[in-house]
Amino acid sequence: MTLQSQSVGLEVQNLRVSFDDFIAVADTSFTVQPGESFGIVGESGSGKSTVLRAICGLAAREAGTVQLIGRDGGVQPAPGSKAFRRQVQMVFQDPYGSLHPRHTVDRLLAEPLTIHGMGDEQARIERALDEAGLGKGFRFRYPHQLSGGQRQRIAIARALILEPQILLLDEPTSALDASVQAEVLNLLETLRARRGLSFIMVSHDLAVVTHLCERLMVMQRGQTVEMLAAADLAAHRVSESYTRQLMEASRGFQRQETIA
Repeated sequence: MTLQSQSVGLEVQNLRVSFDDFIAVADTSFTVQPGESFGIVGESGSGKSTVLRAICGLAAREAGTVQLIGRDGGVQPAPGSKAFRRQVQMVFQDPYGSLHPRHTVDRLLAEPLTIHGMGDEQARIERALDEAGLGKGFRFRYPHQLSGGQRQRIAIARALILEPQILLLDEPTSALDASVQAEVLNLLETLRARRGLSFIMVSHDLAVVTHLCERLMVMQRGQTVEMLAAADLAAHRVSESYTRQLMEASRGFQRQETIA
């Protein structure tokens, strides 16, 4: 069942993040509409992952505001608060590093439920595993007993178990084999449609972003270079030279044949 009517979006205004004297994100603003999938692309060090970390409270904001939009009245949860974290969950890049190696899948999924005081633990864990395409047979396995794709599915299940409205996806398939990447992307797309989720996805892979996202923001050195629709990127309708350079780089290395 699609839950689009209950979707929540996110508005970021003039976000600035600094580390000592280095400005990682410089006065960035964007809005993600309820139920939308929004991408952030750029080369390594462009600040795209820092944006996600600032949204969820893992990186301190020097300036700017972050707020949910589309909620039906009530008090807005403050960014970084327990109520905000329940609404906004993050899936990290590395499925090997984001799961505690000495905890079973059951314990990994039960922990957020305990922290947020949510009952019906067993049913929620089994439902989350089913939605992630694994099943309850994985409940008492350890991370080292899982493949990379299965670990990332567990990370997705852990994020979903709190029934959030927004998922922050930090390169969710870059650490996976190419054969597994499409499976995880298709899973995310199915979950977004079923739950009416909003996505903010960071990636250096333009093909992945154009597949999963409707709009995207291009970043360079902490600044916004360009905002455009994914369809325009796919059709090479871009305005900025930096975006064109990213498109050229994404085509990969092509060997030049030489004739002796």
